Amino acid sequence: MKKQQVARLFAYVTGMVNQQLLLQNEYLLAEDRILRAHLPSRLLLTDPERSTLAALGKRLGRRGLDIVASAAKPETILGWFRKLVAQKFDGSRRRLYPGRPPIGREITELIIRLAREISGWGYDRIAGALQNLGHHVSDQTVGNILLRFGIPPAPKRGQQTSWADFIRSHMAVLAGIDFFTVEVLTWRGLATYYVLFFLHLETRRVTLAGITQHPTEEWMVQMARRATDDLDGSLLPIRFVLHDRDSKFCACFQDTLRSAGVQPLALPARSPNLNAFAERWVRTIKSECLSKLILFGEASLRRAVTQFLEHHHFERPHQGKGNQLLFPAPVPPRARPAGRIQCHEGLGGLFKSYQRAA
Repeated sequence: MKKQQVARLFAYVTGMVNQQLLLQNEYLLAEDRILRAHLPSRLLLTDPERSTLAALGKRLGRRGLDIVASAAKPETILGWFRKLVAQKFDGSRRRLYPGRPPIGREITELIIRLAREISGWGYDRIAGALQNLGHHVSDQTVGNILLRFGIPPAPKRGQQTSWADFIRSHMAVLAGIDFFTVEVLTWRGLATYYVLFFLHLETRRVTLAGITQHPTEEWMVQMARRATDDLDGSLLPIRFVLHDRDSKFCACFQDTLRSAGVQPLALPARSPNLNAFAERWVRTIKSECLSKLILFGEASLRRAVTQFLEHHHFERPHQGKGNQLLFPAPVPPRARPAGRIQCHEGLGGLFKSYQRAA
């Protein structure tokens, strides 16, 4: 009898405690919602706060978190707990050895240079070239470095040849063709003259093809025949010529070049960088010569262009060629170190060159 009374009393007390806990939880949830309404939409928690919520959230479970979690989503809180478990088994702090030493900057730059300059070389080939240079690097290390700098493997690099690489590989058989215009004073006022030139990309030799006020189809065909002449044609060693889509480069002009074994390549519209050598030479002759002169008639224009071509080929250093002369004169006997320096002037002192007296 006494045992039954004790059990009833315990059940009554337990029910009162459970009821009290439910009321407290309900109050805390309501208070939490009110406080959250006055706080920013996102709470910035510290690592200890995340650890506390993660430990309690794991004990509460997913369903319990769906009811009470408000600082973060249940998936986020459980993800924090998984990170706590992973950190428990992380032995990096107790590791005594430093690990594999990093690859030096010099070797890294060399690997990138080989991969970019020779698109067909794979990881093994690059590692072999480095070994010949005294650097022992595995092919996997080469692959990791190229992946870090966004350089694809050899098969994909071979399919992504840039225009600059293509030009560099075919300079000996490529030439650029272009026009530029010059305003010249005549007895009838200002007249526009068209200057056609050819530029061999490898040697940077520029050939004046012709000057005219009216670049007709017949005139263009005649220029093509003269450039591909078997004896002294300026396009004899050339197999491909680059030109823009100007209508002056007519079909008859292109057919004449093809009949002589020279293939014209019409560049896309609005892409002057694809014929950059020719465009740069036009800027050079205009800025250093033509824009500083008042030209009277075609003869004056032809004289200025001809003399600048001589200066361009034999006297003017070129930055693209290591600041060397394109076609230097035969070296005279070595002059005395204190010999007098001579100045050679062209077009009345418009451009100058210097050399020691023999």
